[in-house]
Formats: sequence, C-alpha cells, structure tokens
Amino acid sequence: MNYYEFFDLPVAPTVDKALLKKRFYQKSKEYHPDFYTLADADKQAEVLELSSLNNLAYKTLNNDDQRLKYFLDLKGVLGEEGQNQVPQDFLLEIMDINEKLMELEFDDDPALRKEASDLAQALEQQLNDQARPLLERAEQDESSLAGLKDYYLKHRYLLRIKQKI
Repeated sequence: MNYYEFFDLPVAPTVDKALLKKRFYQKSKEYHPDFYTLADADKQAEVLELSSLNNLAYKTLNNDDQRLKYFLDLKGVLGEEGQNQVPQDFLLEIMDINEKLMELEFDDDPALRKEASDLAQALEQQLNDQARPLLERAEQDESSLAGLKDYYLKHRYLLRIKQKI
C-alpha cells in the first residue's frame, strides 16, 4: 500500500494539506499503541507498524519536495540516486551563480553573496512558475511526468546551490 492509498488520497504531485492532516489525525487515533496494550503481541506489532507508517506517510506527503520525489518514484520516472541528470540547459542558466560561488570561496564579499542569492532566488521563482501548471494537472501523461522530473532535479540542484550561498 502506498502513502496515498493509506490516506485515501488521489495519487498526484500535490495534495490537499488540510485533508491530509485530518486523515493523519484520524489514523493517529485509530492506530495509537496505547489503545492496544491488552491486545496480543501480533496485534500490538501490527498497530505499531501502522502507527509508524502513518507518521512516515504524513511526513513525506506533507513536504512538497519529499512528496514530489515519492510521486515520481511511484510513477517509475526517477532513476536510482546518481543516475538522474540535471538538464544541460539549466546548468547553463546556473553557470553565472556557480561562478559567483567560486569567487566567494576566495573572497567573502557580502555584495557578491547578495548578488548570487538574488540570482538564485529569481531563478527559483521562475522555475516554480514554470512548474505550477504541471504540478496542478490532474492527469499526468508521459510528457508532464518528464517535465516534473526535470523540475524536481533542477529544484534539488538549486536548493544545494542556495545552501552554499
């Protein structure tokens, strides 16, 4: 059973977070180990497993980045870690920021750091704006799944860049 099925939610790159939270609390009450202290060992183990699943599924689906990765994994779009390639056009776009980061390694100039940060912020906004229609699409065809994969890889790369700034 996948996390979407566990919470009876549609398999999609976005979720209704209020509904997710409501279902999480329902499952938390239903599978709370304290309610099964008098049950046999098998039932206690089952409830403990379901309680852990509830927590992990909620943590994953409530986080936009983790949920998109999980969704793409379910759809079989992402390869193994290290086998996915960030699109070359994006690497060219981000070259200016990478050059500024290399300069910052030699001279920690606050103005240069702000410039790099502003460029990264603008690129992230542009990336999010481009991806929004794909994220909100109800039906995901092969083309939109490929677009979501590119968005995910670009976004992850950009997050690593922002951490260096």
